[in-house]
Amino acid sequence: MTRTVLVTGVSRHIGARVANALAADPEIGRIIGVDTAPPSLHRDDGASLGRTEFVRADLNGPDVGRIIGSADVDTVVHLDLVSGPVRSRAAMKEHNVLGTMQLLAACQRSASVRRVVVRSTTAVYGASPHAPAVFTEDLAPADGAQSGYEKDAFEVEGYVRGFARRRADVATTVLRFAPVMGPGVDTPLTRYFSQDVLPTVLGFDPRLQFVHEDDAVEALCRTARADHPGVFNVAGEGVLLLSQCARRAGRPAVPMPAPAFRLFGGLARSAGLVDFTPEQLSLLIHGRVVDSGRLAAELGWRPAYSTAAAFDDFLRSRGLPSGLWPAAFDRLADLVTAHRPR
Repeated sequence: MTRTVLVTGVSRHIGARVANALAADPEIGRIIGVDTAPPSLHRDDGASLGRTEFVRADLNGPDVGRIIGSADVDTVVHLDLVSGPVRSRAAMKEHNVLGTMQLLAACQRSASVRRVVVRSTTAVYGASPHAPAVFTEDLAPADGAQSGYEKDAFEVEGYVRGFARRRADVATTVLRFAPVMGPGVDTPLTRYFSQDVLPTVLGFDPRLQFVHEDDAVEALCRTARADHPGVFNVAGEGVLLLSQCARRAGRPAVPMPAPAFRLFGGLARSAGLVDFTPEQLSLLIHGRVVDSGRLAAELGWRPAYSTAAAFDDFLRSRGLPSGLWPAAFDRLADLVTAHRPR
């Protein structure tokens, strides 16, 4: 029986949902939720904290280490990685990388911690014209993690590997999630697809993968309840071309040269319209596909939602015209793309 679980990042949607799901498990005795700000008292996304005990604490401070020691924490689920600047890029890096270092140091000192689960991202593979068709967990980024969130996640994983070597008695799990989609998800990518017009790059039609928020929560809970050490990709089955996403959303795509696309992204970010980070722009040019076979083999479980189903559920939640583009047309588009002269 798991005695006490500590979940970081509980004030955000996925963190709250994971804490709530674990709190509903009678096999878990106590749930402690940590974040720098308290969760909203009136959430409208269905992610109640249930019986989770909230503690306001900064990962870079001493409080989390004291909590782990005094509460006899058995399992740590680290979800507190932010993908957009809080105040500045420096503050974001301090929160993501240095905060994770402090958390892992506290786990290393603890005699009670037996399981650590870290939420990561497939962005660690980057998005590049030199990338393989499909990434497995053993492949390194084609051009290295370049900037922002993907670079932070890459560094975080390095510290997690070091922790796993030093504490071989702790079951350490890293879950690399494809971009998450769902009714309660608000990210730069969901805001991109919610625009009236979708700017794209002339001559490029990237392959994209998504994971539904329900499946992301389920994967995190499964690895928090039982030992599954290792690194695992988590993505819904199948892929969607960006052009297919636009058609499913009923949004016109406006192709533009790559320099104009990057200029538009910078202007949109400066205006606060959409957070087009450099790694986001690269994804919308080159795309990224991963293999989740290792996850299925280890957990005996696959995401319930395919990439297309996850995207359609997101569209329905935004009142966008999902399902108007027949699946047969998507298959035809796939065939045309596959046989297009290169």
